[in-house]
Amino acid sequence: MATTQRTTVYFSPKLYRALKVKAATTDRSFSDLVNEAVQMALQEDAADEEAFRRRKNEPSREFAALLRELKSEGAL
Repeated sequence: MATTQRTTVYFSPKLYRALKVKAATTDRSFSDLVNEAVQMALQEDAADEEAFRRRKNEPSREFAALLRELKSEGAL
C-alpha cells in the first residue's frame, strides 16, 4: 500500500466549497479529488514535455517574422 504525505493547501473559499460539495455528492474524499486533479495536471505536463521533446529538432519560425508575413499579406 502506498504511503501518503500530509500537507497544507490553501484554497479560495469558493473553490474549497465547490470541492467539498463535489466530494459529498460523489461519495469521494476531498483528498481523492485533489490528488486526482494534481495527477491529471502532471499527466498533461508529461504529455506536453514528450511532445516538446519529439519536436525539438523541427525547424522553427521567429514569431516576429510570422507577424510581418501576415501583415504583408493583409491578414493583419
